[in-house]
Amino acid sequence: MRFVKRSASQSGFTLIELMIVVAIMGILATAAMPLRELMVKREQERELRIVLRQIRNAIDAYKQAVDDGHIEKKEDESGYPPTLEDLVIGVPDVKSPEPRNIYFLRRLPRDPMFEELDVAGIEETPATETWGKRSYESSAENPQEGDDVFDVYSLSEATGLNGIEYRKW
Repeated sequence: MRFVKRSASQSGFTLIELMIVVAIMGILATAAMPLRELMVKREQERELRIVLRQIRNAIDAYKQAVDDGHIEKKEDESGYPPTLEDLVIGVPDVKSPEPRNIYFLRRLPRDPMFEELDVAGIEETPATETWGKRSYESSAENPQEGDDVFDVYSLSEATGLNGIEYRKW
């Protein structure tokens, strides 16, 4: 068997080969950035749909509990929760023979589209402040806060990938 000895100038990659590889990697990285941003936005939108559904289901469960007589309701009230916090802290079950509360959410989720400065030393905005709240008496076109919480919506001014503003979801 005969071995061919290579000289030092023949081993490794040439400068041109290395530059071509770096250029190709740069092009691939540039193409991947918009895809990553799209995936992040898509994940935020998925989370927004989930938390809106959770809160709206809790509001509907509260209203159902009022209609079933488990929660005391005054004559002039709509039957919807007065605040979002009531869904978490619970309300007394008037039908229960022993004193107990009815809970509708374990915790109030934050709006994933809510933008705030992430600065050390500044307290985080409470979750209830990240949502727009619509009372039973206000219209869907012009939601206003009132004596109860009939619906919630995102306060974000941005538009979703589907072309609809997040506040209209």
